[in-house]
Amino acid sequence: QVQLQESGGGSVQSGGSLRLSCVASGSVAEAATMAWFRQAPGKTREGVAAIHTASDSPYYGAPGKGRFTVAHDNAKNTLYLTMNNLKPEDTAMYYCARDRGGIATMGNILRPSAYNYWGQGTQVTVSS
Repeated sequence: QVQLQESGGGSVQSGGSLRLSCVASGSVAEAATMAWFRQAPGKTREGVAAIHTASDSPYYGAPGKGRFTVAHDNAKNTLYLTMNNLKPEDTAMYYCARDRGGIATMGNILRPSAYNYWGQGTQVTVSS
């Protein structure tokens, strides 16, 4: 079992920045893919960014490309999402996710169904 806990959300004005964190605990010795998703009320869940814990190669979905940066600190078992130049359209609940040994690959790396473990989410609100 893996537990994920997000933090770092909040309210900012358009153009501001936030850094989200996701601490993984439990059975985290093996490498895995971790990702950030977001979902606004009444909308589908979007894949923002993903990275394998054993690599430095990030993958970005359309919402995260250009303005967001994903990283993982293996020593701290923590996933980060640095968000710059935030826009009102970025307002959503942001979720951290982790797969279970190679499920998330090219083609499904930003699909929610590829992930086994989810955090409770952290709210990001961007005002105009």
